[in-house]
Amino acid sequence: MEFLSMLWTLSSFWNASLIGLAFFLFALVLDLIKNRRRKAGYPPGPVPLPFVGNLFSLNANNFHECLLKLKKQYGNIFSLQMFSENIIVLNGYDAIKEALVTKSEGTSDRPPTPIFDYLGFNNGIAFSNYNKHWKERRRFTLSTLRDFGMGKKSIEERVREEAGYLCAAFQEKRGREFDPFHLLNNAVSNIICSIIFGDRFEYDSKTFQKLIGLLRDMFEMESGIMPMLYKVFPWLLKTPGPHQKLFTVQRKYIACLGEIIKEHKETWDPNIRRDFIDAFYEEMEKNKDDPQSSFDEKSLVCVISDLFIGGTETTSNTLRWALLMMLLHPLIQRRVHKEIDQVIGSDRIPSVEDQLKMPYTNAVVHETQRYGNILPMSLFHMTNNDLKIQGYDIPKGTTIIPNLMSVLKDETVWEKPYQFYPEHFLDAEGRFLKSESFIPFSAGRRICLGEMLARMELFLFFTSLLQKFEFHIPPKQPPPREDPIFSFNLSPWPFQICAQLR
Repeated sequence: MEFLSMLWTLSSFWNASLIGLAFFLFALVLDLIKNRRRKAGYPPGPVPLPFVGNLFSLNANNFHECLLKLKKQYGNIFSLQMFSENIIVLNGYDAIKEALVTKSEGTSDRPPTPIFDYLGFNNGIAFSNYNKHWKERRRFTLSTLRDFGMGKKSIEERVREEAGYLCAAFQEKRGREFDPFHLLNNAVSNIICSIIFGDRFEYDSKTFQKLIGLLRDMFEMESGIMPMLYKVFPWLLKTPGPHQKLFTVQRKYIACLGEIIKEHKETWDPNIRRDFIDAFYEEMEKNKDDPQSSFDEKSLVCVISDLFIGGTETTSNTLRWALLMMLLHPLIQRRVHKEIDQVIGSDRIPSVEDQLKMPYTNAVVHETQRYGNILPMSLFHMTNNDLKIQGYDIPKGTTIIPNLMSVLKDETVWEKPYQFYPEHFLDAEGRFLKSESFIPFSAGRRICLGEMLARMELFLFFTSLLQKFEFHIPPKQPPPREDPIFSFNLSPWPFQICAQLR
């Protein structure tokens, strides 16, 4: 009897093993058939492994460099597969322009992103699908930002005022070494805060520091392999473990924004429009009887979050690159000082109008954006119908990676693509000259909403700092690293400066 029981157990084990093997082989065959079918008219690329695709062909910590290497092997348009997700990488200005501008109607969707979808971060502008609601929210947001001064003299005055606070904070260091990261972040954040919340924060405000700290934590945790794994194994979203820390931070961030909005709502007067939140509440009131309205409390939090992130991280990061370049290139810093002295002097506050008279300083700011390459792959797009790009067939539902690095570091466009060289933006007579390949804000319907504001901030903050200070590497410290850290974006390694009054 015991022998029969053992035979039954062995038989059950082998039957289960055979069934499991059969399922595995069946899945393997389906995967191979799928990969073979998509080759006709589809862009070339490295051969994907079953199930995991090209996961092991890429380094999550150096993803942008991996793409450039694959470009040399497969050309300006090549394909990847990450698990079951089909991806097309676009390289070079012509391919990106065709996809994002000429055929923008078919490439303006966003691929599913579980780490944002799970808590509803896909209900704003940046990560929302390309649909009627997105168009309404983007149109409203752009119009409201303009109402509150974006691109106008009124917002310029806010930036100039904040630049004064920033310079005062630098001066308080009295020439001692310090990391400029937090002060730059505070100053840049305050501009978008003044539009969203109606006022700036003091740099030591607990609410302000909490919001910025949570934002920084999210950026660090939203990169790497985990976002890809969530797409393949969505059940991980609700599984306990250390990976849940990201969602804890996201909830705290949403709650922090919610507290500010709640305080705002308690003092809201429909007859007085103080800021963006008030304008959004007006729109909610107009659409309160429409069950399909895209304006509600949830979308308000998401839109504000998108504006706060977009209006903080990229610009402050670019300014960090600018100061780092001044440390590493003192001769360039001296030329900027000389031009500022000639055009503005030491007492007058810099203005946007000065930009036209300062080609070299303007070139340095643009070269910082090109060289720093803050978002090397922009934000991913997705096709919402079948289309052709550069002669290749791209099916509906394909993820598109616009490799901006391939444009901003294009060896056929830039004389010294991997060096910091402001002359990239100057003609033979020293006049400012901008190439059409300068697309740090991406292009098409998903182009950065705050491009005009960011350009203004970069020039005014940078010029104000260089007007007041001379920047040095702290004594007895080695030169700071020039290579970037890659997470969600490219940022400098932490570094310290000494800011001496001029």
